[in-house]
Amino acid sequence: MHILLVGGGGREHALAWKIAQSPLVRRLTCAPGSDAMAATIGAKGTCVAVSPADVPSFAKAEGIDLVVVGPEAPLADGLADQLEAVGIPCFGPSAVGAQLETSKAFTKDLCAAHTIPTAAYGRFDAADEAKAFLRTMTAPYVIKADGIAAGKGVVILDTLEEADKAVDEMLAGQFGEASATIVIEEFLTGTEVSVFALTDGETLLHCGDAQDHKRAFDGDQGPNTGGMGCFSPSPLFTPAIKEATYTSIIEPTLKALKEKGITYRGVLYAGLMLTEDGPKLIEYNARFGDPECQILMRRLRSDIVPALWGAATGRLSGIGLDWRAEASANVVYATKGYPGSYDKGSEIKGLDDAAEADEAVLFHAGTKIDGDKVLSNGGRVLNVTALGDDLGAAVDRAYEAIEKISWPEGFYRTDIGKAYRGL
Repeated sequence: MHILLVGGGGREHALAWKIAQSPLVRRLTCAPGSDAMAATIGAKGTCVAVSPADVPSFAKAEGIDLVVVGPEAPLADGLADQLEAVGIPCFGPSAVGAQLETSKAFTKDLCAAHTIPTAAYGRFDAADEAKAFLRTMTAPYVIKADGIAAGKGVVILDTLEEADKAVDEMLAGQFGEASATIVIEEFLTGTEVSVFALTDGETLLHCGDAQDHKRAFDGDQGPNTGGMGCFSPSPLFTPAIKEATYTSIIEPTLKALKEKGITYRGVLYAGLMLTEDGPKLIEYNARFGDPECQILMRRLRSDIVPALWGAATGRLSGIGLDWRAEASANVVYATKGYPGSYDKGSEIKGLDDAAEADEAVLFHAGTKIDGDKVLSNGGRVLNVTALGDDLGAAVDRAYEAIEKISWPEGFYRTDIGKAYRGL
């Protein structure tokens, strides 16, 4: 099988690492991939400078058997639809299915119509109506741009004055078309957990759970980021909560999509809030999480390719996944200044020593190779992952590995997973 993997970040590095292990894969091509991904797949594949827009023609010309899409933007732009038109299976939903991620209003309306537990909400494209709705809510106020806004389209505010200002700014075009419509919703109290399922539109296959750390600094301080570290499994995601999540949220979502005539193929990534009233949906994403994918690939013992192929071709029934009992932890090493402005090009040393640490694997999210040097080339730069018999052991091993890296221009949180040790 010849697989084409779209993307070049840490999530895609982890997918490439796992896919390349499959005996079913004779060749793996990554578009665009990265220097680190090229080194990982070695003789089994290559990285090519092909844009998502050119993937369908490239895949057709190269005889690609399966396209696996990592990031959300190509899905939002209809890459899966374009591949279907040329007869190539795609792991990733159509553009209309990807609305689960690309339109918060679409997802909230779907939840309301099918009694899927989520925060109370209203959707608006007029400021006066939005402000009137705010006055029926209690602080803190959660205001979201409907579409994708580079991770910046959600604000949580303590006063009506701040909330009114946010409404005006978003509807005035703060995030372009993404905030032409906004969603205002109830603030949920609890702990966030991420849950992943693969589906071919009919069958659901559980694909792990994780807890992420979004804030930049220790103690959950500082600005929100794309994720500064995570661990799996979550000790809070008990068998009872898993059953409630699937029966009240994920299974009804798949049924609702089918009723709309949408055959959803790919990942259903549910961001949950575990509240006193049970799990409630915060949001869906239409792809693997980043950095959650990295630790899921570490914990997955079995070959992932049959599941990717089954989901993409409508043949997921009967396929299972074998998970390691061990826990996995991921610490993100980021460039100082992230998630704001930051410099690129600083040298990172000690990576070979870190990779040789007990049960450690490094996934590169933003590096490039210049001769014999590894240089930073992004905000979130490295994902240092490790396995352990329990969460505490996994966390300790990840930090033992990261401490072998010398990079004065980088920073990382020192408390990933530590609040949950021993649970």
